[in-house]
Amino acid sequence: MASFKVNIPIPAPSGSSAFTQTLKVCLAASAYGVPAQFVKVSGQTNISLEIPKENKILIEANAIVRYFAAIGSKPWLKSGEEVLKDSALIEFEESGQGIKAADVAERAISKANFSADPALPPSPAEIILFSNLWDLASTSTSDDGSTLANWLIRIIGTEWAKIGTEQAITHTTDKLVTKSDGKGVGKGAVKGVSIPAHDTPREMIQRINEGTGMKIRDPNESILPIHGERNILITSALPYVNNVPHLGNIVGSVLSADAFSRQEKCYLLYAKARNYNTLYICGTDEYGTATETRALEEGVSPRALCDKYNVLHAEIYKWFDIGFDYFGRTTTDAQTEIAQDIFLNLQKSDFLVEESMTQLFCEKHQGFLADRFVEGTCPKCGYEDARGDQCDTCGLLLDPFELINPRCKLDGTGPIKRDSKHIFIQLDKLQPEIEEWVNKASEEGQWSKNGRIITESWLKTGLKPRCITRDLTWGTPVPVPGYEDKVMYVWFDACIGYISITANYTKEWKKWWKNKDEVKLYQFMGKDNVPFHTVVFPGTKIGTREGNWTMLHHISTTEYLQYEGGKFSKSRGIGVFGNNAQDTGIPPSVWRYYLLSSRPETSDTQFVWQDFATKNNSELLANLGNFVNRLIKFVNAKYAGVVPNYTTGINDLSFGQYKESVNALLKSYIEELENVHIRAGLEKAMAISGEGNRFLQDNKLDNALFTNSPEKAAAVVGYGLNLVYLLSALIYPYMPATSESIVKQLNAPPRAIPDVWDVDGLLPGHVIGRAEYLFSRIEEKQVQEWKNKYGGKQEVDARDAKKEKKKGKPAAKQQNAKREDSASPSPASTPTANVEIRPVV
Repeated sequence: MASFKVNIPIPAPSGSSAFTQTLKVCLAASAYGVPAQFVKVSGQTNISLEIPKENKILIEANAIVRYFAAIGSKPWLKSGEEVLKDSALIEFEESGQGIKAADVAERAISKANFSADPALPPSPAEIILFSNLWDLASTSTSDDGSTLANWLIRIIGTEWAKIGTEQAITHTTDKLVTKSDGKGVGKGAVKGVSIPAHDTPREMIQRINEGTGMKIRDPNESILPIHGERNILITSALPYVNNVPHLGNIVGSVLSADAFSRQEKCYLLYAKARNYNTLYICGTDEYGTATETRALEEGVSPRALCDKYNVLHAEIYKWFDIGFDYFGRTTTDAQTEIAQDIFLNLQKSDFLVEESMTQLFCEKHQGFLADRFVEGTCPKCGYEDARGDQCDTCGLLLDPFELINPRCKLDGTGPIKRDSKHIFIQLDKLQPEIEEWVNKASEEGQWSKNGRIITESWLKTGLKPRCITRDLTWGTPVPVPGYEDKVMYVWFDACIGYISITANYTKEWKKWWKNKDEVKLYQFMGKDNVPFHTVVFPGTKIGTREGNWTMLHHISTTEYLQYEGGKFSKSRGIGVFGNNAQDTGIPPSVWRYYLLSSRPETSDTQFVWQDFATKNNSELLANLGNFVNRLIKFVNAKYAGVVPNYTTGINDLSFGQYKESVNALLKSYIEELENVHIRAGLEKAMAISGEGNRFLQDNKLDNALFTNSPEKAAAVVGYGLNLVYLLSALIYPYMPATSESIVKQLNAPPRAIPDVWDVDGLLPGHVIGRAEYLFSRIEEKQVQEWKNKYGGKQEVDARDAKKEKKKGKPAAKQQNAKREDSASPSPASTPTANVEIRPVV
């Protein structure tokens, strides 16, 4: 291995940061077997490593230690959780949270639990922490009995530490340590010198151009439409309460809406970054047969089940940094009041009719059976425990009357057919008005392609009356005499949940939902839910004859996110669900980035672990993370954290091409997100980060530029820092926590997304904060661990084994003639269909 050139800053007097840096690198070279040539450089404040073969220079001691750990002849060969833990310790040291204080150091070392095997090289964090704590080593004794003292003494006794400290003494001007003769090791005091606990504190002066910041609302004030402003109401499909959402559920509705909202708040967050007046509403959909069924399986009441899962959903979305303005539920008094009012207005307007429909009835417990309460043999595959709405084995959607040998799920009794009276909404009478509205709204709001296709298919088939009541107890009561034992069908009143949840957020909910001229409604969902939001819910509002309802402006739908070539399955342990994502230790920003960059906007996409790691390592870490970290570290090292006067050099003609490129991409970014092309918007943001890296590379931001061309160096830094500030705004819709980390490091408030970018956000004299790592590398070993863990090798649900045993081919053969007709019919053509359809994923 060729020798590396290490430039050591001198003088490095006792107690200086320069000595600590030198000690770190000398220890790492010794521990990892890296040949190094040490050169003293006067006037330099930071140690640096020249790597000619890779055409780069490392200018930060911790980075050099990590680099030596990877390429030395005695490398630190760890991965997975050990790497994450080590990185966390280094980040803690870099945060300046008092690691040099004895009590803080004691806690940190105790938790670190470093290996005591002398045959193994130390971890990078061990070297870095030891170098910071060298002053404590001078007073540590084995009599202390503390973990810290024993650790310091053990390190000092290693061969690599002895060689490294001697090199640090030799290559610095002042001898900062007294060389131990070894007599005190393990028995008494270890001699040395003290190093100050902290670098000199800096005054965090802010010099920021007015008008660049994002508007921050008072969280105690309700968000209401403002006359004359762009008012955006955003909803995501209400997740059904009885299960844990998987990644496909999350990206299809709540995450996509959150991203848009952050722009409008990617559209919510985009909207807020554009300073639009935005409200984002969501909550759990809790009524219906599925809730009753799950409650029965768990032996609890429907209310108790909903209470449990509402909290679970809220916790998962909170971890994913989903920025709801309000997350509610549908089982409220407001839901009953508003849904019944809409029902009665439909009745008053003569759009409701009573009809009879045939259902299965259990004579033993004297009750009508909803589809999910009927079980029997699947006519297609012969599985003996198929439900009345779907077969879990082959996936066939069913009518309960198609089951062979149907039985009641509650008591096993064979049901009989019996007629029951129900209320139907006459969508056929409303079709001309619905169709007129769809033609106008889909064009003005630029609906997503699959949203248009699905809606047009329903209308082309022709709308039919649809039943809006059910023989259940868990649901919204029907306000009609004789219907005391029935409730509203959940597909009818679930969309009304958006309104009632808003009503629970603010008593002035009508300003959002009955304000068609001043409010634009954006709705996000998977493609399954499209017709309920583009036909049924709008038709319901039209039918009330209350003319000021806020109607759908834009619908953003997704196809399916598949898992490693197959489907997500909770029972089979296949796929990553909301709570699993937390268990990996990967931060929410990385999950959000991967899901939104893979958002299935026009066709199905795949979640692939290898691709997940590649996007993290090659895009987040190597592109965005590298650009931000390189600049902030350079400014801290060369300018003591103060933004230099870049005004004289910023008009360098060569900078023009880069600025033009950035603004062209910014324009495309805004256009994409205004049209709710969330994935394309993210691509543009990352392209701007790539332009930042190209700018630094082309202008050779390094020690030589700083020394030989100070005016240009200041201009490059000013341009780069302001581009970092812009990027903090552009990625805010996608990775809010990463955006917050960047503005924290910049010591700046959240930035708004401008129409045109200029180098004028962070002004000369502004003081930035310390550098922090935005992302960490995902190792191949971790990828394999996660693939195995979430690839179906978890314990299989007992029901799956039962399914295999109960497959009855003879029963399937009896219904062979029906196979060609077994596909699910269009909901528009089956007004009495018994399959419960919900406007949620």
